[in-house]
Amino acid sequence: MDPQPEPVTYICGDCGQENTLKHGDVIQCRECGYRILYNKRTRRIVQYEAR
Repeated sequence: MDPQPEPVTYICGDCGQENTLKHGDVIQCRECGYRILYNKRTRRIVQYEAR
């Protein structure tokens, strides 16, 4: 059995409200109904090797 993916936090492009969405949820702000959401930046350190 596959583990359940954890919900991801998005920020509304219109009102700035944080929205937590799970897999299969409608991509829409719960406060104003705006349909453009931005992925919240991760707190994990991400390092890439550039050549």
